[in-house]
Amino acid sequence: MKFTTPATTNPIDQLKVVGKPVDRIDGPYKTTGTARYAYERHDVAPNAAYGYVVGATVAKGIITAIDSAAARRAPGVIAIVTHENAGKLEKGDYNTAKLLAGPQVEHYHQAVALVVAETFEQARAAASLVKVEYSPIKGEYDLAKAKDSAKVPKKEEDPESSAGNFQGAFDSAPVKLDATYTTPDQTHAMMEPHASVAAWQGDKLTVWTSNQMIDWGKGDMAKTLGIAKDKVRLVSPYIGGGFGGKLFLRAEALLAALGAKQAGRPVKVALQRALMINNTTHRPATIQRIRIGATREGRITAIAHESWSGDLPGGKPETAVNQTRLLYAGPHRMTRMKLAVLDLPEGNAMRAPGEAPGMMALEIAVDELAEKLKMDPVTLRIVNDTTVDPEKRTRKFSQRRYVECLRTGAERFGWNKRNPQPAQVREGRWLIGQGVASAFRNNLVQKSAARVRLDGKGIVTVETDMTDIGTGSYTIIAQTAAEMMGVGLDQVVVKLGDSDFPVSAGSGGQWGGNSSTAGVYAACVKLREAVAKKLGLAVDAEFADGTVRAGGKSVPLREAAAGGELVAEDKMEYGDLDKKFQQSTFGAHFVEVAVDAYTGEVRIRRMLAVCAAGRILNPKSARSQVIGAMTMGAGAALMEELAVDKRIGFFVNHDLATYEVPVHADIPHQEVIFLDETDPMSSPMKAKGVGELGICGVAAAIANAVYNATGVRIREYPVTLDKLIDKLPQVA
Repeated sequence: MKFTTPATTNPIDQLKVVGKPVDRIDGPYKTTGTARYAYERHDVAPNAAYGYVVGATVAKGIITAIDSAAARRAPGVIAIVTHENAGKLEKGDYNTAKLLAGPQVEHYHQAVALVVAETFEQARAAASLVKVEYSPIKGEYDLAKAKDSAKVPKKEEDPESSAGNFQGAFDSAPVKLDATYTTPDQTHAMMEPHASVAAWQGDKLTVWTSNQMIDWGKGDMAKTLGIAKDKVRLVSPYIGGGFGGKLFLRAEALLAALGAKQAGRPVKVALQRALMINNTTHRPATIQRIRIGATREGRITAIAHESWSGDLPGGKPETAVNQTRLLYAGPHRMTRMKLAVLDLPEGNAMRAPGEAPGMMALEIAVDELAEKLKMDPVTLRIVNDTTVDPEKRTRKFSQRRYVECLRTGAERFGWNKRNPQPAQVREGRWLIGQGVASAFRNNLVQKSAARVRLDGKGIVTVETDMTDIGTGSYTIIAQTAAEMMGVGLDQVVVKLGDSDFPVSAGSGGQWGGNSSTAGVYAACVKLREAVAKKLGLAVDAEFADGTVRAGGKSVPLREAAAGGELVAEDKMEYGDLDKKFQQSTFGAHFVEVAVDAYTGEVRIRRMLAVCAAGRILNPKSARSQVIGAMTMGAGAALMEELAVDKRIGFFVNHDLATYEVPVHADIPHQEVIFLDETDPMSSPMKAKGVGELGICGVAAAIANAVYNATGVRIREYPVTLDKLIDKLPQVA
């Protein structure tokens, strides 16, 4: 099925099941410990050996020798994998660095060996006996120092945009802002580590893994090993968190496959927490310069956003300027990204790549502009709304209820009671402040396929390689099939995360929910046609309450499969509606903080998010996604920072003891409002993504609230007390 024209009325619009806040159907399995995650697949790979990864202890260099003799003699050791015996390995399409180093080392903790033993403890002990010698090479690890050498990336990265005459308009603007902001390196810090179990049957490889994008991983495993793609199967039904860190094939999966080949039996590998942060991907640091020129009435006439980030050779920039191309009106515009070569671990996607760090800077800048104008920051944002793409003014937004988000949030939050003068509100030793920021994230759609089965009991089974990273994919897919086939959720079985199933959109980029359910919709349309034909009914028959009705005739759905299972498969593909109409999601974040007047300690007191993101397929799981994103935004604002050792070239705080993330006590009250919206330009589901919208803008709203509380403007994230304490207002 191809989606080329705006969606009209279809069975999803009945909203008998879709749109309801039903409990997640995978919840009971996860809360009772019966959902099997990758490392726990004892059922599929008996007699598995254990692998332990050895990481490089230099950030850049050449391996000159590997002495594994003592390790091979250690108790229980079965095999040791290094570049010397792994055979020829290619680099996957989605990997910037090789997953097994040798002889070149490209970053700290790049895997240099895997020790396979009978037990985990034996593998760990033997791994400490592997001796690797290096010839170090001087690397670049400091973005600020490398900034001047940064270059505009290749054109396919869309690194620059412009409209009008920015410089002339900025120079002549009566009110100007020119400020630089920085965001640090951040890590995904998911609960479940990268983990895989690999087993070979002849020349066929099966990997039970934790991976968000099954088809990407399958393709890159095949390419890396130099085998046919149909010789690889990836299985990932449950994922204990990913946030973009499990989008791609990682070292533990490849090494498990190599270890299993050498050991002649299944091998399981969990990447130890101390290696995860340097061995896998992270959100790269940025330096962002924002210039805005405006009239005295607050109309933006000129806006420019430049961003610098770093990555390994062949890497890509953090696209922090993307939202600035679309969020605010203004005739004269310029955005630019530059990329420096850094020899730190690979920079790549982390929840809401681009907009999350970009909004951290842009939405402080807008707050600063409002202060210069002596204008309410909500009003300033409303004044600069637009109905068209500001850079391509002939292209309208498919839906844009941005102003409604701001006004709804302001009313619910009690924004009119906020004191606009900083450092004026006290409660005992606490300085109280409120902040606001826009939320913005583009809506992306991806081709997605599914297979649907109907059996003689009336059970509908959905099969697709879509994954559930804790987002509720199982449930919204079940809701979609139930709505389309006219059955209850108890009559639907959903099977996910297996590369033997049709290729879906996968989980990433906020595209998963809308795209995967659209694929299920397409497959169900075909199944409905097959059922109607089998029962001798019109193709436009009604499916409801377990029956099929047409022309005054009503037949139980199950009778269509009385003579044998009916199977239908299809995919949803997309035309050019996303080019004709700009598809984006919008929101507004409001935050109240308290700052200790003596110590600078920041406490979030309440948070509100208002979202306009198309049809909400399940309000309960969508709310969970947004409050989780808001919590991640709080971490980005107040605590998350990978500390770079700029001499040696690695992230020092590579564990959950020293990389701080928010906990329950940090977030006492959160509220989420979804505007009632459908977007027929997006898909037959009329939905859009929402899971990443919730993080975009949160950090800036918190930083703006801290400024309102204290009068201290912090432009370097995170907003920690050491940056506040010597600038706090004098207290009696």
